[in-house]
Amino acid sequence: MNDAKTALGQKILRIKREKGLRWAEIAARLGHAPVFVCAACLGQMSMTAETAEKAAALFDLSAEEAALLTEIPYRGSLPTTVPTDPLIYRFYELIQVYGTTWKELIGEEFGDGIMSAIDFDMTLERQPDQKGDRVKLTLSGKFLPYKRY
Repeated sequence: MNDAKTALGQKILRIKREKGLRWAEIAARLGHAPVFVCAACLGQMSMTAETAEKAAALFDLSAEEAALLTEIPYRGSLPTTVPTDPLIYRFYELIQVYGTTWKELIGEEFGDGIMSAIDFDMTLERQPDQKGDRVKLTLSGKFLPYKRY
């Protein structure tokens, strides 16, 4: 269902490599956070027309491709139920190991509900460490309580 957006994402990745660009630089030019820009370029988020025009200029995309960047995606980019890419699998593993713990702790702190993935922010940082640099992810989502009716 997302074939055209996925293909466009592959094209953008190729152009990004050819131009020697980094996501932080692309994000600064488009006026959004790197995580959002990367997700939108890979077909998992939709851009406004204004942002899509900037992306089209940066990546030399056609008007049709710019319009595709504004379309609402079919979200979920992994081709299998259990991911096989080692880095992505580690996130799956985190959910398997800590998912029930996170649910319990969030429930205790906030009550019965969920953390929004729509009203959501995420940052990624490199944390220098003498044993090897660390990846620091910060996830911040609005708490949405379940409605009682």
